[in-house]
Amino acid sequence: MVRLVEIDISEELLRRASAGDEAARVVIYTATAPATFALVRRLIANRAIAEDLFQETMMALFERLPQFRREAPLGAWLRQIAVSRCLMYLRSPWHRARLHLESDGEVDIPHGLSALVTSPPAVESFDVERALASLSPTTRAVVWLYEVEGYSHQEIAQLFGRSLSFSKSQLARAHVRLREWFEPSEGRHTCTSIQSNSKVL
Repeated sequence: MVRLVEIDISEELLRRASAGDEAARVVIYTATAPATFALVRRLIANRAIAEDLFQETMMALFERLPQFRREAPLGAWLRQIAVSRCLMYLRSPWHRARLHLESDGEVDIPHGLSALVTSPPAVESFDVERALASLSPTTRAVVWLYEVEGYSHQEIAQLFGRSLSFSKSQLARAHVRLREWFEPSEGRHTCTSIQSNSKVL
């Protein structure tokens, strides 16, 4: 799947969509929705909440489209909206209360990218999903933003309103946890890598 930040839309489509052209908006939605949902789903483990945040993100996209200055690809701008929505949820008191209530229950393990992605996940991919689901929501978000989306520690710290050491320590703890998860051992999971274009866990 193409990463959201890599998706660009022609000037003509943007102009038409900004003016309210429904056909142009459908084209933009079709081009950006799968990658947008994939990103939200990686940051938010609960499927129902991820779907709600995805819908909010896409609605915000079209509401704000006339304000888009075209200083970067549309996908990069949409990524900012999606990440902001997800982090607002992760920081919310409601989310912390929900985590407390579910702390004795089963872990909500992601099962894919939704019906927007039709190909079935490989066994290795499912192992990665389970490993990510074993991390806390904040740590999982930091891992995905740094390792896959290419955010710097400074950018992540700013997004969370925290110090630079916050991002670095979250990532270091995640590396330890994920290495333990994928450590080859009898009766344990097979070794699988989480990788992006330039970084590998």
